Amino acid sequence: QVLLVESGGGLVQPGGSLRLSCAGSGSIFAIDAMGWYRQAPGKQRELVGTITRDGTTNYADSVKGRFTISRDNAKKTEYLQMNSLKPEDTAVYYCNAEVVLEGGRSLVAAWGQGTLVTVSS
Repeated sequence: QVLLVESGGGLVQPGGSLRLSCAGSGSIFAIDAMGWYRQAPGKQRELVGTITRDGTTNYADSVKGRFTISRDNAKKTEYLQMNSLKPEDTAVYYCNAEVVLEGGRSLVAAWGQGTLVTVSS
């Protein structure tokens, strides 16, 4: 099976920085597009940003200029660098990926379990 695991969340003060990682493992032949989402208490899950296989990125207006998505295809890993964090960035952050499976090589959407980011003084 496919497993995506986020790491790097925690408590940070406003204005601080964190870098999240999302590592893929399991029956992965290749990964196409990847992305980050977040969900704050009482709110719907929202898109943070995406990155294509060739490295083209797209960001939500709320994080543009502060967050940067990158990827390492050899390591099957996606990163989210978060700078100038605000209290409203507090949420559970989820990574996702379009995964080509080994064996049958069918394309599936995979999600991580989430990592909590808390921005507070």
